[in-house]
Amino acid sequence: MSSVRLKYQTIEFSSMDIHIRSLRDAQEFSDDEKIAEKLGISSATWPLFGQLWDAGKVLANYMYTYEVENKKILEIGCGMALSSLVLNERLANITATDYHPEVESFLKENVKLNNSKKIPFERTAWTDKNDSLGTFDLVIGSDVLYERWHIEELAAFINMHVKEHCEIIIVDPGRGNHAKFSKLMETLGFSFIQFKAKNSEKYLKEAFKGQIIKYSR
Repeated sequence: MSSVRLKYQTIEFSSMDIHIRSLRDAQEFSDDEKIAEKLGISSATWPLFGQLWDAGKVLANYMYTYEVENKKILEIGCGMALSSLVLNERLANITATDYHPEVESFLKENVKLNNSKKIPFERTAWTDKNDSLGTFDLVIGSDVLYERWHIEELAAFINMHVKEHCEIIIVDPGRGNHAKFSKLMETLGFSFIQFKAKNSEKYLKEAFKGQIIKYSR
């Protein structure tokens, strides 16, 4: 990682500040040991984990006030894990997961930047059947419906890691795949509602054009 340039920024949530170390831009790349390549991560997609995307900011702002007491929470495809960092500051029971091999080191560094307690992390793919994550009351994710061929894998992964009565919250920027995913979730016994993020123009350059989808069972 010595060849990549980094950026430090502070994201404000009312009375809470979250400090983030991320990649400087989406052109950074470092895979000297071919670890990401062996996992099927191309040089073009490698830097995407290290950016703060609008959908992730929307999810983090939603989590800032969401009722999380006594809930065991999992963030999937966490990337920079902004929502996990917010929930960690709220002393929530949060675990993060992602497929990218560099996510864990960035998460550890960002936890240190915020002087927070350790966030449990496990690197796993949505097709893995032998992870040690367990089951959760609430699963959250932002911009995870980016490829149509991932939809069935994601639904199966979520269903494997939730309790009988649970919630799933997905922030989707509008890639056109949420309808198929929602229909599949219905076959697994979930009902859902979708709605716009409130006041997103206050923390984004413009109002978020996507939506928040909440599934429950």
